[in-house]
Amino acid sequence: MSARIQAWAAMESGKPLVPYTFEPGELGAEEVEIAVEHCGLCHSDLSMLDNEWRASTYPLVAGHEVIGRVVGLGSHAKGLRLGQRVGLGWNAGSCLHCSPCLSGRQQMCDEVQPTIMGHHGGFAERVRAHWLWVAPIPDGLDAADAGPLLCGGVTVFSPFLTFDVKPTHRVGVVGIGGLGHLALKFARAWGCEVTAFTSSESKRDEALQLGAHRVVSSVDAASMKSIAGQLDLVIVTVNVMLNWKALMGTLAPNGRLHVVGVLSEPMSVNGLQLIDGQRSVSGSPTGSRSDIDQMLAFAARHGIKPQTEHFPMSRINDALDHLRAGKARYRVVLDADFASV
Repeated sequence: MSARIQAWAAMESGKPLVPYTFEPGELGAEEVEIAVEHCGLCHSDLSMLDNEWRASTYPLVAGHEVIGRVVGLGSHAKGLRLGQRVGLGWNAGSCLHCSPCLSGRQQMCDEVQPTIMGHHGGFAERVRAHWLWVAPIPDGLDAADAGPLLCGGVTVFSPFLTFDVKPTHRVGVVGIGGLGHLALKFARAWGCEVTAFTSSESKRDEALQLGAHRVVSSVDAASMKSIAGQLDLVIVTVNVMLNWKALMGTLAPNGRLHVVGVLSEPMSVNGLQLIDGQRSVSGSPTGSRSDIDQMLAFAARHGIKPQTEHFPMSRINDALDHLRAGKARYRVVLDADFASV
């Protein structure tokens, strides 16, 4: 299958996306081709489109929260069938022979192929990936809203698996946004006591509705002091600098401050706070394929879905402006409509 593919692409940094067609070449033996139905719009897409990470090449077809149907299978693609509804997240390939791959941590592969770095992503009619990274979507999930689970969802879910979080643990979530609102839902369904940290008092009621048992103002010293030494895990979902000393102070002995938001500056952490109470600071990217499968199954079982706003893909530039302006509540999803372009 090698018919030309319609897409929306950035031709250079900072410019509106324009219609773009490309020739994908012959389908690889272990590749899968997906007809895109929906694609989430993530802040990482903005970072790549604007070359914030100095890793972008143009023309750039972004989009890495894909939901669609399998329309092509390479001769050695495994575990999938034509017509099956599937999802594709941040990664589209890995080597499968290195130590991380062999141990089930494919997202750590040195040769991992991000879906939107040197590879055309999901702002397109069709997208390709290695079969390992193409995940079947459980019947219990609404396909129209499931896309953000493939990136934002697994990013905040993986720490629960990696660090063996127990239902008896007390978990804090910093930031009630695209990542944070999903972290609250997952933590509540996991059985944890959930604390939401927010700098905006206006988000208090919504944080409680999303799953928090209590809401703490991250900019109020008395509020932060009231939970000193209580939390086993605090997940930082924002990309701004915070009062790290105050956040570390909320951790119980053996507590962990875990970063999944891409911070633009170095963190300042007090070494004595780490030593006293044997506390830790860590971070993680997206998850493995196994993490993705477990996350999707958990979301289907507990009725967890992102809070989304939809735009037709033909209005992709309006959607990007909406996200850049901080108006998204909380994830934007693009609905493919190439037949009308």
